[in-house]
Amino acid sequence: MIWLTWRQFRVSAFIMLGALAVGLLVLGVTGPQLADSWQVSQQSFFDQLATDRVKTAIFHAGTAVVYALPAVVGVFWGAPTVARELEAGTSRLVWTQGVTRIRWLATKLGVAGAGAAIVGLGGLAFTWWCAPIDDAVAEGYSDPGMLSVPRLWPELFGSRGVVPLAMTVLALVIGVTAGLLVRRSIAAMAVTLVAVVAVQLVFPLVVQARLLPPKELTTTITEDRLTEFTGRPGSAPDEMVVERIGVSIDSPGAWITSNQTLDDSGTVVATFPSWVAECAAPPGQQDAETAACFDRLAAEGYRQHVEYHPASRFWTLQLIETGLMLGLALVLAGFCFWRIRRDLT
Repeated sequence: MIWLTWRQFRVSAFIMLGALAVGLLVLGVTGPQLADSWQVSQQSFFDQLATDRVKTAIFHAGTAVVYALPAVVGVFWGAPTVARELEAGTSRLVWTQGVTRIRWLATKLGVAGAGAAIVGLGGLAFTWWCAPIDDAVAEGYSDPGMLSVPRLWPELFGSRGVVPLAMTVLALVIGVTAGLLVRRSIAAMAVTLVAVVAVQLVFPLVVQARLLPPKELTTTITEDRLTEFTGRPGSAPDEMVVERIGVSIDSPGAWITSNQTLDDSGTVVATFPSWVAECAAPPGQQDAETAACFDRLAAEGYRQHVEYHPASRFWTLQLIETGLMLGLALVLAGFCFWRIRRDLT
């Protein structure tokens, strides 16, 4: 049964693993160069990296590929693995040759799951390649683009560490589950694609911030900490009603999940007094009135309350999210075994 499953699986496996090998070769060649650039340039690292089109392209392409791999595995490995045989009726022939349904499904999940886990290891290789960039971010250096986005942020978290491995395995099991339920290859592939993308959106937007209680910090609002100052036009000409203020914290690489202004009673401010608009000034153009505005903010009891996850929590959050994904994969696999025993005849 293992030999038969491998023969059915080997063409797509060779294509996928061959592409992975090429990607690992590219990372292996350029990774040490990137590390050497960080050791030599330090503060000017991002300036030099911005002029290196090859490594910049590898960063963006690598991030996109790691995010896309689970969907590819789920759609082209997971969904057809079972749906194709159920649709063609070849599964019934195998089941009459002394192979039980449980063994048939377990073999397919085992072979495909091993391949999915190997493909998912590409996330660890990409994490290794990005280590100099993450080190630069941890030192507080920045770049206007995606290069200096901390790896803890939802935009990049799912493309680093061991989460891609767990997501790839989960996508495979989602595909197998869709195949058992739909029993049509094309339809199962479409369902799998939608489900995998939905999971990849739900985890960073809903789940990730709740994996651990955030740390909290209440601080004064100062010119050097100001990162956000938004509002809307008022009723009078040239009047601006300030609606939101954001500040930075002394924690490079942290993921700020909440950045709210409190008044002297500790209530979140929805709309600020009109005089707060005087605090808005372009960088380098602050004057005495701007400084007086920030002094008045402090004097009237306005404080900024920040909730955040420090950069040091990266691997802890990675392991927790990986456990959740693998646990979900086990639940779906268990459902598949129940389904094939109970409902398929």
